[in-house]
Amino acid sequence: MPYSSADPSSAEASPCDQPAPPPHIEAGVPLLEPPGWAVAQRSLFDLLDHAWRRFARDFTGPDGRLNYSGPLTTRDGVDDFYEVFFNWPQLYLLGGADDLLPASEKHWEGVTRQLTELDMLRDEYERGYDWFHQGESLLLLFFLCMADPKRWSERALRFAELYVDPAKGNYDPEHRIITRAHNGSDPDRTGLFDGDVYPWLQKEADTYGYPLEWIPEAQGGPFPLSSDPRLGAQMRDRMGVGDTALNLGATGLVLNAWILSGDERYRDWIVEYVGAWRERTEANDGVIPDNVSPDGVVGGLLEGRWYGGHYGWSWPHGWHSIGTAACVAALAAATVTGDDDFLSMVRTTLDSLIARGKVMPHTEADSSLPAKWAVELGPDADIPTLHVPFRHNDTGWFDYNPTTPPVPVALWHHTASDADRKRLEDLREAEAIDWRTLRPFRAKEESGHEKAWFAFLAGDDPGYPERILATAQAQIRHRLRRIDRYRDLDVPEADIHVWQQSNPVVTEALVQLTWGGPQVLYNGGLQQARLRYHDAEARRAGLPQDVAALVSSIDPEATTVELVNLAPETDRTVIVQAGAFAEHTITAVRYTTCQDDGWIGDMYDYGHTEPVVTEEELSCDSPFLTVRLPASTRIKLVLRLDLRANTPSYRTPFDTDANDTDAGEPAPGTEESTA
Repeated sequence: MPYSSADPSSAEASPCDQPAPPPHIEAGVPLLEPPGWAVAQRSLFDLLDHAWRRFARDFTGPDGRLNYSGPLTTRDGVDDFYEVFFNWPQLYLLGGADDLLPASEKHWEGVTRQLTELDMLRDEYERGYDWFHQGESLLLLFFLCMADPKRWSERALRFAELYVDPAKGNYDPEHRIITRAHNGSDPDRTGLFDGDVYPWLQKEADTYGYPLEWIPEAQGGPFPLSSDPRLGAQMRDRMGVGDTALNLGATGLVLNAWILSGDERYRDWIVEYVGAWRERTEANDGVIPDNVSPDGVVGGLLEGRWYGGHYGWSWPHGWHSIGTAACVAALAAATVTGDDDFLSMVRTTLDSLIARGKVMPHTEADSSLPAKWAVELGPDADIPTLHVPFRHNDTGWFDYNPTTPPVPVALWHHTASDADRKRLEDLREAEAIDWRTLRPFRAKEESGHEKAWFAFLAGDDPGYPERILATAQAQIRHRLRRIDRYRDLDVPEADIHVWQQSNPVVTEALVQLTWGGPQVLYNGGLQQARLRYHDAEARRAGLPQDVAALVSSIDPEATTVELVNLAPETDRTVIVQAGAFAEHTITAVRYTTCQDDGWIGDMYDYGHTEPVVTEEELSCDSPFLTVRLPASTRIKLVLRLDLRANTPSYRTPFDTDANDTDAGEPAPGTEESTA
C-alpha cells in the first residue's frame, strides 16, 4: 500500500519505520568463469580511483579549491566550479574509495570559500542566477546529503528555506510564483545581468537568435544589439521579473530538504508550487507555459504570449531546459504525495512535441544544438529519422532535434507504467536509428546512452554491459590525456569549462548497470535507482570491494540483479536496498543456489564443469536484503518490489533507531527549531 501523503513522518506513512531485521541469504553458486562484465566493472572502479586522484592533484589546491586566480565579471560561473565534482560523491555511493567522500566534501568547502571570495555567493549560496545553472551547481550537494545526511542537513535545509520562507524574498505565496528569473540568497540582485547590456547576447544570438524578437528593440538599431541598452532594458523589465518555467528546478532543493527532515512545510510548498504550474499547463492545452507575470498571469508582460520567458520556449533552449525543470518538479510532487497525476504536465507537453514530429535527416534540421548531435549521431546524421520541435515563437514550432530520452526515461523509471513504457517503445519504433547503437561520447550531463540501455533492458542487446563499460574506460583515458594537456594552463575566465571537460569521473555506466537507474536529471534532479547497495562489513554505502552487480530487469515484479564476488579468498556481505531512498519494499526474492552433488570432487576433474543450480524463494517485507557472498561465488536475485511503499529517507540499514533518518539538527527557522 503506498504511503499516505498526509504526513510523511506518521507511522502509517511508512510500513518500514519499524522494520524487522533484513532477511538474509547466502550465495552458493561457485564462480568458475568470471563473467566479462564483472571483471570489466571492477576494472572500471580501479581506473576511476586513479583518475579522480590525478585530477585533484593537478587541478586543485590544498583546501580543495580549483586552481584559478582570475575574477568573474558576470553572474555566470558558479555552476562551472561545482559541476566539476558533481559525480564524485555519486561514485563513492556506488562503491568508490573510502577517502573519496572526504575528498568530495573538501572540494565543496574549498570551492564555496573560493566563490565567496569572488563575490558570487552569500551565506554559501548563489546570490542570484537562473535555475538552469543553479540546478547544475546543486548536484554535488545533493549527493553529499545522500552520502552523509547528518553533516550536510543544516546547509541543505537552510538553502531550501530561501524558497519556502516568503520572508526571504524569492516566493510569493499569494500568486504561487517564484518572483524573479534570477533568484537566490541576495534579494537585492534583480534583473538578468549587471550593467545596461546582456553580456552574452551576441554570442548566444549567433546560435539561438534574440529574445523578445517581436519588439522593435530586438529587430535592429543604430548599433549592434549586443551593445544596445534598449533591448537590455526590455529584457530586464519583461523577463527579469515574475516566474519562469525554469524555476521549477527549485523543487529539487526543497525535495532534498523534505527527505532529510520529513517537515511538512517542504511537502506543502512543493504541492502548492507545482500544482500552480500544473493548472497553467492544463489551461494552455496541455503545453506548459514558460512565463508568469508578478500578478500571477501567464503572458502578463509579453502581450499574452505563453512563450517568450527567460530560458523559455523561444530563447535560448526551449524543451532542452524546460523539459528537465518540469520533470524535476513533477517527480518531486509525485514523490511527496504519492500522486503520479502531477506527472501529467510533463506527459502532455512531451506528447504534444512528439505529435508535431517530422522525419528528416539531421543534416537538414534547423537544430540550434549541432555540436551535441554531431557527436551523438555520428555517421547516422544523414539517416532520415524522427525529429521533434524544441522551441516556439510567433512563427510557430521550430528548432527540430532528435528525440532526447532523459525525460521520458525518468517518467517510466518512476512509474513503471505501461503507458510510460509504451511511449518509449513507440519512439523506438518511429526512429530509423537503431537504439542499440552505442556512441563513445561523454556529454557534460554524463548521460545520453539511455536508448541503448533501454534496448538492453528490453532483452535486445545482451552485450551492452561490456560495451558501455568499455566506453566508460575510453572516456576516462581520454580525459586523463586532457589533464596532461591543460594541467599547467592559467585558466582564463572564458575557459573555465576546461575543468568539466577534463573531469575523469564517469558514472553513467555504473548507475545503469548496478543501480538499475538512469543518470540523474542534470539540472537539479535527485537520483533515481531501482536498487542501491551497502557494504555490511565496512558499514558504508556502495558495493564492497571485489563485488560486481548487474541489473538486467527493472520490472517491479521481476527486478533482476546478479551479484558476483571476484575475491578468490575473501568473503563479502552486501546489503541490497530497494530504491535510491529505501522507498520500495522487497516483498519476495527468488535466488539461485547450488546442490552439492559431488561436482566439486573427482567427477569435476573428468568433465563435470557446471554445478547443478536451482532456485529458492523467500518472502520479505523490508527495503533491505542481506546477501553473503563467499569467496568466488555468484548469485542471481529476482526481486518482487512494492514501488514507493515507504517514505523516502536517507536512513541506512546501519541506523540504530529505525525512526532516525540521521538528518541531524533542524535548520534555523523551521518549526522544530523555533518551538
